[in-house]
Amino acid sequence: MSIDTLQTLFVSAILRTCDLNLRTILAVIKMFKAFAFYTAVIALGVAVGVKFYLESVPEMPKMDFQRWWGDGQKPDKEDQSIRPFKIVFNESMIADLKNRLKNRRPFRQPLEGVQSQYGINTVYLEKIIKYWLKEYNFTERADRLNRFPHYKTRIQGLDIHYIHAKPEVKGKKVLPLLMLHGWPSSSKEFDMVIPILTKPRDDFDFVFEVIAADLPGFGFSQGTNKPGLNPLQIGTIMSNLMRRLGFKKYYIQAGDWGSQSATHMSTFVPEEVLGYHINMPVSSRPISLVKFFLGSLFPSLFMEEKFVSRIYPLKQFFSYLLRESGYFHLQATKPDTVGVALTDSPAGLAAYTLEKIGVCSNRDQLDTPHGGLDNINIDDLLDTVTIAWANDCIVTSMRIYSEAFVQPELFVMHNIPTPVPTAAINFKYEVVYQPDWILRDKFVNLVRSTTLEFGGHFAGMHTPKELADDVFESVKEFIQFDAKTQSKRT
Repeated sequence: MSIDTLQTLFVSAILRTCDLNLRTILAVIKMFKAFAFYTAVIALGVAVGVKFYLESVPEMPKMDFQRWWGDGQKPDKEDQSIRPFKIVFNESMIADLKNRLKNRRPFRQPLEGVQSQYGINTVYLEKIIKYWLKEYNFTERADRLNRFPHYKTRIQGLDIHYIHAKPEVKGKKVLPLLMLHGWPSSSKEFDMVIPILTKPRDDFDFVFEVIAADLPGFGFSQGTNKPGLNPLQIGTIMSNLMRRLGFKKYYIQAGDWGSQSATHMSTFVPEEVLGYHINMPVSSRPISLVKFFLGSLFPSLFMEEKFVSRIYPLKQFFSYLLRESGYFHLQATKPDTVGVALTDSPAGLAAYTLEKIGVCSNRDQLDTPHGGLDNINIDDLLDTVTIAWANDCIVTSMRIYSEAFVQPELFVMHNIPTPVPTAAINFKYEVVYQPDWILRDKFVNLVRSTTLEFGGHFAGMHTPKELADDVFESVKEFIQFDAKTQSKRT
């Protein structure tokens, strides 16, 4: 065989090998393209499916507006009378309270160099207890609360207490406003807000008629001996209360557990709620939780940079929750156990409840003896504790934490958006913060959103003027919203 022939065979072999490799490479590329295409299709399908699942709206659960929460069986005829009520801190209660405060054990002192990081500073608590014993005027504080008309009426078997304050005005529209509080509070939380809301303003053609109710088991409202009284069921009681008072349509302002009940009301009776002002705005829809975590990747894309630190980075946020949510877990699982101690010791009740009020007023002040409590007047703080003590309602109020996490109907209701025009106000030290792009998952008609660099969770006691001002402005926008959308609800 000649050299030329060998060269020809060698070159031919190389060309065949290259051709084979090229075809192999092309086949592999084709395979990867197909794989990438089908992977993209599957991923897209999964994404669409997940999005559909997360944003799907379940059917409204059936509501029983006449469910009986009173003792025993529902009678054939219910008492529907409306009875005037007067707050009285009687002498026997005061004497017993003071005797318990005087005969308590000495408080354990804080650790060296520790202020409020371990909980309430007992040196500071000692000052509060001394003030409660010697300077807090029970009669004057009761008289102050009684400057508003108080009433009780029986709704679904429970005596519900409420303040009904009407404005003295001519030439302005009077709008009904239901106000709902949270734990460990009562309608007392609004006693500085009510005079502002019921006073006419030159730049508004309306003023408010305020109905500030105690949630069942809180304040002067009766608690139930039956399980299941969750925020949704409380919403039916409040809806029935407003109907009892003759209001077919009304506005709502609420925070904390009151806002949970009010949010459900705006969902299951949207035709009744003309507008909803909330100072603890939260969307609990599954899609909102996903957005919350996605937002942590690029927070500045989804919210204003100056507010990012309120929830991100997640490590900081979860550290805060872990540090401050022990009481929540306890009350959501074993409220009756801790309730024994708090029912027996007024000093313990003051320490337990006031510590949470302080933290929720300013959680950045744990390095001070007061732990945030100096942001609220001491008489207002002790009004709250005294009402809880006088009515022996700390256990019945704490049980709402347990009831809020056991019935499936609640999770269904949380996932149904509300069409009611809504306004949100976020004070700096609110317990949780959600930006508007998350809030709109639940409140699809979020017509106003205000975020402030001060204030806290107990807005009625802490920043009453700012809360009332925002309510006025928000209702003005509710009215404009209804006019623009030609809403039939008005």
